[in-house]
Amino acid sequence: MDDDRPLALVTGASSGIGYALARQFAEHGYDLLINAEDDRLHHAAQQLRETGAEVRAVQADLTQAAGVDRLVAATTGLEIDTAVLDAGVGRGGAFSDTDLADDLAVIDLNVISTVRLAKPLLRDMLGRGAGRLAFTSSIAATMPGPFHSVYNASKSFVQSFAQALRNEVKDTDVTVTAFMPGPTDTDFFRRADMGDTKIGTTDKDDAADVARQAFDAITHGQGKKVTGSLKTKAQGLANKVLPDGTKADAHRSLAEPGTAGDGGGRA
Repeated sequence: MDDDRPLALVTGASSGIGYALARQFAEHGYDLLINAEDDRLHHAAQQLRETGAEVRAVQADLTQAAGVDRLVAATTGLEIDTAVLDAGVGRGGAFSDTDLADDLAVIDLNVISTVRLAKPLLRDMLGRGAGRLAFTSSIAATMPGPFHSVYNASKSFVQSFAQALRNEVKDTDVTVTAFMPGPTDTDFFRRADMGDTKIGTTDKDDAADVARQAFDAITHGQGKKVTGSLKTKAQGLANKVLPDGTKADAHRSLAEPGTAGDGGGRA
């Protein structure tokens, strides 16, 4: 890597918000260390190199301890200015119907790998006295998630975890940011098997817009930021005051299987 250019680590960078964020960093003069589990990562790396950035791609499955260890090993000797832990997955459906292995995979990626990666990254930043650590949370962190229960709970963990770390390092030059996108036009809902839900089929925010807003929040050291459209930001404000029961009903109307095209779902 070029010692004259800062280095950003982005997980989940083969597509979607992760790729768009990696591109933001590349276009703002960063070199990149990117990660994802799928083969699209190498195509993404080639596209990012066209910006002039030096890009190192580490294909590893972060749901597995060995995958996390492989990515951590790839950071050895590197001075990472900014780390964005974006990799995440969901699984739609009633909790009583979903496969336990799928639910645990959500926890393995969204929660366990986040903790396992954050610890060495934060220790290194604190040792150097500088750095930015960022987490992709979600507007889902602000509400119970019927028919997406494990995912919403996992993002509530990420949100709380990020804000706790931010408080721990508040007297240092290390910053911690959690950004909170709403439904975004990525592969997320297809992979979560939510194609027959209202939330899976309605218009979504643009990943590039979400990434631009997240990049701004991260580089300015903000603690948390709802990113995306005005609709998403309005939902973030509303969720600060609405009771959990109301938010759960609203989420059910969007995420319950069979609500696609029904004009609002069932509550």
